[in-house]
Amino acid sequence: KQWYQRRVAITAGTHTLVVPLDLVKCRIQVNPDKYKSLGNGFKVSVAEGGMKALSLGWAPTLVGYSMQGIGKFGFYEAFKNFYGGLMGEENAFLYRTTMYLAASASAEFFADIFLCPMESVKVRIQTTPGWEQTLRAGAPRIMREEGINGFYKGLAPLWARQIPYTMMKFACFERTVELLYKYVVPKPRSDCGKGEQLMVTFIAGYIAGVFCAIVSHPADSIVSKLNANPGGGVVSAAKELGLAGCWKGLGPRIIMIGTLTALQWFIYDSVKVAFRLPRPPPPEMPESLKRKLAAAQ
Repeated sequence: KQWYQRRVAITAGTHTLVVPLDLVKCRIQVNPDKYKSLGNGFKVSVAEGGMKALSLGWAPTLVGYSMQGIGKFGFYEAFKNFYGGLMGEENAFLYRTTMYLAASASAEFFADIFLCPMESVKVRIQTTPGWEQTLRAGAPRIMREEGINGFYKGLAPLWARQIPYTMMKFACFERTVELLYKYVVPKPRSDCGKGEQLMVTFIAGYIAGVFCAIVSHPADSIVSKLNANPGGGVVSAAKELGLAGCWKGLGPRIIMIGTLTALQWFIYDSVKVAFRLPRPPPPEMPESLKRKLAAAQ
């Protein structure tokens, strides 16, 4: 239970910390003529609304990613145990990447249903000039003007963004940690100090974050465009953006997601170290499989 609560708090907290970067990224995606780059986006946003403008959307971010974190991490563990049980101990080890991918995709499918309403409010606050600037004003306005569909019309592109993102977040991190200890770190994890282990965690988290950003960016652009234009649909948003437009803002998003993912894994691991919670090592081959391989030789 403590593990679960801390993961949810870390997810919501780190997403809220990078709201200024997220705001500029969304504005670049929706209005690239006005917000030409990361630096220019910050400059224009501050010039128009002061430093306070960089915090727009913090409340729906905090609420949305808290709810998403509850679904994501709870369902991930449940689906990982479920799929692992179906596969059996040996196959769960041999095909663990497939298990990570399937469990994370299944978990994110349900988690995004919790996130979508708050994502809709957040993007409109950040990208629509003259719109509401708070969650308590924005959410009732969407319900009044568009009904429940206004909160969920971006669900399909949100799935297209978040499911690949989460699959990379878990599977890439888990396998990168294994590879770093196998090929980069010159000694077993058990012989590494806590600082060395946390550094591996941070590096693996950042690498995973870069892949997360790349695979999910086109759908992220469509989500931003769709929520900034209430009357549009997924197809019209994609056509308006075009192929090049779908990749606008990738640089800021790599920085944001790489930092975000690295911090989430680093803080999570640090908390486990501080509270002396169990920190399972990278998965090892089951003894039964070792015996089979030895017998085959």
